[in-house]
Amino acid sequence: MKKILAILTAVLMLAAFAGCGSGASKTDSDSDYVKEKGKLVIGITDFKPMDVEETKGSGEWIGFDADMAKAFAKSLGVDAEFIVIDWDNKIMELNAKSIDCVWNGMTLNDKVKSAMAVSDPYCKNAQVVVVPSDKAETYHTKEAIKDLKFAAEAGSAGEDALKALKYNVTAVTAQSDALMEVAAGTSDACVIDLIMAGAMIGEGTSYPNLTYTVQLEPEEYVVGFRKGSDLAEKLNSFFEASLKDGSMMQTATTYGVQESIIEK
Repeated sequence: MKKILAILTAVLMLAAFAGCGSGASKTDSDSDYVKEKGKLVIGITDFKPMDVEETKGSGEWIGFDADMAKAFAKSLGVDAEFIVIDWDNKIMELNAKSIDCVWNGMTLNDKVKSAMAVSDPYCKNAQVVVVPSDKAETYHTKEAIKDLKFAAEAGSAGEDALKALKYNVTAVTAQSDALMEVAAGTSDACVIDLIMAGAMIGEGTSYPNLTYTVQLEPEEYVVGFRKGSDLAEKLNSFFEASLKDGSMMQTATTYGVQESIIEK
């Protein structure tokens, strides 16, 4: 009887291991995981002209990054789903599989490189200081702005740059919130991406009375995936093909970022 029970136990254990093995084979890679569930979940923030909700509350996102993400998802044979995240929690969201990638004008830095599998850089950018237009002549050097009260998106390259300079900075949820702080007068200045500044401030924009003065360190944008993900290389191949067939530059021109595209 004991022998029969032992044999039955061994058979059940083998069946269990076989079941685990067959399940694992379906999710050997990140791309397999994404294809299996039928969608690529993209972590974003409201960041014009990269990711912007077409109509407030619609859940439909457009912009250079959004359009390229949709095209990449289509190349994988899956749908694109956009989720607004707290930018400061992007690595945690990625590792928890709440999202599959961070694709939102993300600056390449040491923290990003150590925590994610990243694509090749695809866009040039810089952090810039935004102030009211009538104060631009006063605040045109790093020395002149050192005593200002700044706003910057939490976890952003802008916040990092201000902390490195040891300037007074208040963290806010998004770059768009940082602009609102300056427009409302609750902050003297903010630091945002140059690409966003081009789309959001100055004559004919949402903030005609704001301008940028000091440009901080130049930087590059990348897309981030889970550490070890094979999707980073697949995206590199997609970028290469999109540059070759002209579709990437066409999308960039639609949103006015064609001068920032890194062509390889």
